[in-house]
Amino acid sequence: MNLALMPSAASRQSRISISGSKSETNRLLLLQAQYPVIALDNVSDSDDSTAMVEALKSKDPVIDIHHAGTTMRFLSAYFSAQEGKEVILTGSSRMKERPIKILVEALKQLGADIQYVENEGFPPLKISGKKLTQHKVTLPADVSSQYISALLLVAPQLENGLELTLEGKITSVPYINMTLALLHEIGIETVFDGNKISVVPKKELHGPQQLTVESDWSSASYFYSIAALSEEGTEITLSSYKQNSLQGDSVLAEIYKSFGVMTHFSDNSILLKKTVKGIQAINYDLNASPDIAQTIAVTCFGLGTGCHLTGLHTLKIKETDRLEALKTELTKLGAIVAVTDYSLTLEPSSGIMENVSVSTYQDHRMAMAFAPLAVKVGIRIEDAEVVSKSYPAFWSDLKSMGFRISEI
Repeated sequence: MNLALMPSAASRQSRISISGSKSETNRLLLLQAQYPVIALDNVSDSDDSTAMVEALKSKDPVIDIHHAGTTMRFLSAYFSAQEGKEVILTGSSRMKERPIKILVEALKQLGADIQYVENEGFPPLKISGKKLTQHKVTLPADVSSQYISALLLVAPQLENGLELTLEGKITSVPYINMTLALLHEIGIETVFDGNKISVVPKKELHGPQQLTVESDWSSASYFYSIAALSEEGTEITLSSYKQNSLQGDSVLAEIYKSFGVMTHFSDNSILLKKTVKGIQAINYDLNASPDIAQTIAVTCFGLGTGCHLTGLHTLKIKETDRLEALKTELTKLGAIVAVTDYSLTLEPSSGIMENVSVSTYQDHRMAMAFAPLAVKVGIRIEDAEVVSKSYPAFWSDLKSMGFRISEI
């Protein structure tokens, strides 16, 4: 499905309800599988979370998680610790290109029985679940935080818990802290001291426990972008959000002050208000929140300003190489962009090419990051249904705000 977005002014006052965070949901689903006394509210309706639910209840010997990267990492650890469970964990063609060797080697340090079905270091994996009695693991700290969280989420069920040593500079610390905070919330003892994380084993929880998933901050980023590109006085209310969020992408509230967007917290909602015009070139280290890099880069381009974004090394192994994809698509729109393995530099610009067709590379964030440009010019989004990976209602929510969207 390809969509044409005609130039559209967002409603001066919009209200959007966004479903639960994919990151929180998938962590809590894995904990719920290990501790059935947990009940969840406001779970994500994303493809990734649906894939997690289906995989956890599947009795099939082969489980296909499609494009769901978080699900692949978390389930690799989970099934490794399920004594007597044998499964082949596979995914889409892109998933088979996404490296997983570092996590597999870490699990093997714990005693896991995992074999590569096709190519060394990549899914599919043949996992023979067993009791894991080893408890000490060392792995590089600058890898995807999902590898680290995968180990932490199964740690309480391990015979002797877990002592994890991280070597080097730690990437995406907020996502690690999110995992630890959720463990604390259900009563698991952990210690994060320097470069070491320890998790105390706990086989059972006293229940029941009712947990509510906060709405997804990554999804909120697109509305921050819309607000930034809109006229002064534009207001967008989003629910349900907490001021003391566990999600690293909540840094949006601070970052978008640079774009003249103020955030007001009230009654589990946030009000975004565009207050001023004009900004200067910005520089941000997004090591702790790389998933909002695409949104920020497109916002800067839409405002005609430059930016220098660093800490982006994990973007090369996402649904696509997001740095190269950003460079290609922004260039089509008239931008001057340079990327390295860990950074993106955008030069200030004076205009946006109209009605350009943006390729999405099977990447939900490419589709949603570029959509706000419709505040300024007409734009076309290819394979727009890819948003279902994290935000199935995205296009209908934009229409409710006054965006004119048609299928082509």
